[in-house]
Amino acid sequence: MVIGIAGGSGSGKTTVVKKIMSLFPKQDVILLSQDNYYKDISHLSAESRKETNFDHPDSIEFSLLEQQIIQLLKGHSVVQPAYSYITCARSEGKVIESKKVIVVEGILLFTDATLRQLFDVKIFVDAQADERLIRLIKRDTIERGRDAAEVLNRYEKTVRPMHEQFIEPSKKYADIIVPLGGDNQVAIKVLASMIKNKLNEH
Repeated sequence: MVIGIAGGSGSGKTTVVKKIMSLFPKQDVILLSQDNYYKDISHLSAESRKETNFDHPDSIEFSLLEQQIIQLLKGHSVVQPAYSYITCARSEGKVIESKKVIVVEGILLFTDATLRQLFDVKIFVDAQADERLIRLIKRDTIERGRDAAEVLNRYEKTVRPMHEQFIEPSKKYADIIVPLGGDNQVAIKVLASMIKNKLNEH
């Protein structure tokens, strides 16, 4: 089965993903992250790369992600790409073996109609805008080498408008909406039960 987990940047998706994946034996579950499928723009100047809108659906090669999910569903292994936010380059990543449960996470997953059809369960992780901004500042300064002013500028120019234009409207496609992100223990338990029931059907 394939589980899609979407939600805005800094909504708590990673926490929800980790909790869901911890419910299953490691040999039964794999994770695909939308972030690994950003288009390679390393050929652009440093200034142009800084201006790239990573929150727009056009920045992602959804067709490759879809192909790899289909291959995994057929029992084949795939080579998941690796993406660097520092160089904006995509390289050959690790080999992913086909397993019982495929978890796919990313902010824009539900904006793509073909991808939506591949998900058995669609989960949207919701959080207030100020909570997401705080998490974004912490993450991008520590993990992506940006300073706070740069993060705030990017939030105003692309993250917030793209969230309102693409991500928030895609919430309507979700089977389950998880408010409060990974802190919502009740929602995690409901999800776990739903996923296990789905697995028993397969």
